[in-house]
Amino acid sequence: MAREKAGEKREMTVREAGKKGGEKVKEKYGPQFYAQIGRKGGETVAKERGREFYAMIGRKGGEAVKAKRGPEFYSTIGRKGGEAVKEKHGPEYYSTIGKKGGRAKKQGS
Repeated sequence: MAREKAGEKREMTVREAGKKGGEKVKEKYGPQFYAQIGRKGGETVAKERGREFYAMIGRKGGEAVKAKRGPEFYSTIGRKGGEAVKEKHGPEYYSTIGKKGGRAKKQGS
């Protein structure tokens, strides 16, 4: 596909074409479509490669973020997340989930 820019025609980049296609799909099927196909894809990968695969790629991603942003980044986002949960559910929420955690069957037991 060609695009006009300042009187000249040029080819659309793969990135531009992908973005345009993604916007069309989102417009046609809605954003929940992406959640649905992502979940299906994740389930398929989990069946093929197992849960260990997700643990491995999560660990690699965490190490990359730690190398790029430093370990204090996790403290910052953890604090922000905790504040958001407290604001959404109230301070008593932590007491409730703490009690549930205390009653939960321990792994490996």
